Amino acid sequence: MKVTVRVADPAEHAVLGEIIAEAYLGDGLLDGPRDPYLLKLRAVEQRAAEAEVLVAVAPEGAVLGGVTYVPPGAPWCDIAGPDEAEFRMLAVARAGRGRGAGEALVRACIERARSADGVRALVLSTQPAMFPARRIYRRLGFLRTPERDWEPVPGLRLMTFRLDLEASS
Repeated sequence: MKVTVRVADPAEHAVLGEIIAEAYLGDGLLDGPRDPYLLKLRAVEQRAAEAEVLVAVAPEGAVLGGVTYVPPGAPWCDIAGPDEAEFRMLAVARAGRGRGAGEALVRACIERARSADGVRALVLSTQPAMFPARRIYRRLGFLRTPERDWEPVPGLRLMTFRLDLEASS
């Protein structure tokens, strides 16, 4: 199936926020429907104002998922250094899984990072339970960086990955 990746239209922000929230909840990545991180996951409008929110869209126009691409120094950076871009909150709706949307979104982030002046790497954080996403990252050349693993809240250990854009050209 052909999946198109583009910048999210403001009319899609609420839908994308729900897709991301439902994906994280459905995959057991949160502490239930009252988890405070849900507010950040649903804050697509804010992320779009401070970073770049991308959507994967099916041929019929349905939003399948999305990701936030964060250039160096933007407020949504968690682990990126001055010459690194980052992506966050990658999620695909359950109905859209297995259609190439997740990989298309990651590839779009790689393309954006490669085309940005001074960006040498693309980094990300992920939960250990996110097996399908980790398979995509490894297939696309991302390497584990365990020395950068971190805990945004006590007890939630995030794994980190980095793609050296100069080595993977």
